[in-house]
Amino acid sequence: MTRSLRRRTLLAAALLATATFVPAAVAQDFDPDATVRIGSLYEPQNLDNTAGAGQGINEAFNGNVYEALFQLTDAGTVEPRLVDSFERSDDGLTYTFKLKPGVTFHSGDPLTAADVKYSIERVTAEASKSSRKKSLSTIASIETPDDATVVVTLSARSISLPYNLSYVWIVNDAAADITAAEDGTGPYALAEWRRGSALALSRYDDYWGEAASNAEVVFQYFTDASALNNALLTNAVDIITSVQSPDSLAQFAGNPAFTVTEGASTTKELLAYNDRVAPFDNVKVRKALARAVDKARLLNSIWGEYGTLIGSFVPPTDPWYVDLTGVDPYDPESAKALLAEAGYPDGFEFTLDTPDYDPHPIVAQFLQAEFAKVGVKVNINIITANEWYTKIYQQHDFQATLQEHVNHRDIVFYGNPDFYWGYNNPDVVKLIADAEAAGTEEEQVAKLTEANRIIAEDAASNWLYLYPQIVVSTANVTGYPINGLNSQFFAYDIKKAR
Repeated sequence: MTRSLRRRTLLAAALLATATFVPAAVAQDFDPDATVRIGSLYEPQNLDNTAGAGQGINEAFNGNVYEALFQLTDAGTVEPRLVDSFERSDDGLTYTFKLKPGVTFHSGDPLTAADVKYSIERVTAEASKSSRKKSLSTIASIETPDDATVVVTLSARSISLPYNLSYVWIVNDAAADITAAEDGTGPYALAEWRRGSALALSRYDDYWGEAASNAEVVFQYFTDASALNNALLTNAVDIITSVQSPDSLAQFAGNPAFTVTEGASTTKELLAYNDRVAPFDNVKVRKALARAVDKARLLNSIWGEYGTLIGSFVPPTDPWYVDLTGVDPYDPESAKALLAEAGYPDGFEFTLDTPDYDPHPIVAQFLQAEFAKVGVKVNINIITANEWYTKIYQQHDFQATLQEHVNHRDIVFYGNPDFYWGYNNPDVVKLIADAEAAGTEEEQVAKLTEANRIIAEDAASNWLYLYPQIVVSTANVTGYPINGLNSQFFAYDIKKAR
């Protein structure tokens, strides 16, 4: 068994079997008034997850400042959060939610059904930039018969509705603009946001649930991974949420002053084509480029012994995962033959738009060298994250691009022909739609597994590798989440020894 296959198998089998959080040290005296300093490379662009804030807002705010009706836990399960109970009608088209009593927003206002209706409609609004907007498109109406009851009526069955609602922050309907402020129900309230530097959260004393184990959490932001590592080494931060290079681990591994933990990741690095335009509308071209890349060597060059080859968009933590790394294995000669069959015996030339932050520029150079071996010339165009969002995601003005996709259970994007990569296979569209209308989870899993296989056979994108999720902390800090699902980082159970 190869190292990558063994790691995939272990991750898939052990995610729910292992402890969700790092075990608390024995006989330590924890400080309930401690400030926990978290180092991160992902500063939010704003504080509203429907306004293109980026993954940094999920890391800082999901479950900490804002809560949803349901929560995706660090173990990958979906559990009620602000829902006290709910019922689904026999036809699967009506959901009735009873809200948890005694919940207040940080402004002091009580949580009501009107807030839930407002919050869902924020995500589904035309101006929303939420990537999950389409997932909620089957919502036909939302009624609020009383302050504690929300009735959601669907135009079609949606077995994933509770899961999809875990992406919907419940916001006070009186909050107005939250791009630089907040009014959530979570265990922390926003204390301060120093743009370009740090974001501080303080424990909300009137929280409806169990109080946070620490008094304050400060996310400190860095633009350079080396500076982030040095901050941990010099005790300027207590935790690094996601180590960006295996080279840096040597500074921490085996050192009793630090704890290194590897969890499960959902972050995929992929080469996405604009499947609407030639030559990427040709499946033989896409399969040729998949076979032209030595992904094992690429992964090793970026992450050493860490990370996983996946062969599709689906990581081992998704229920419809199957090992598809053998569909288009590394084979440059076969790649050349496929290019000739597609009408490109002498190759072709294209522009690769890549974000300017690591590891994308390095990956782009690797791909440029690999594709040159089969006669394909790559022109690298480096752009900022904001330019990527406008040019690629919104305007679809590209031939190919590199991007990391962090979301959990996001195979559904391949069932949306209007998504930025433009993949449009009617069989996949139908399978994904039918999976969402399934009457049972078993039926849903079967259909999405089939869709996953078709996407891989079509080489809809070039899935390069799955990031590792490596958290490093000082030894006196425990209780933090170890998995990287949707980039969220629950801070409320973190304890710091005196």
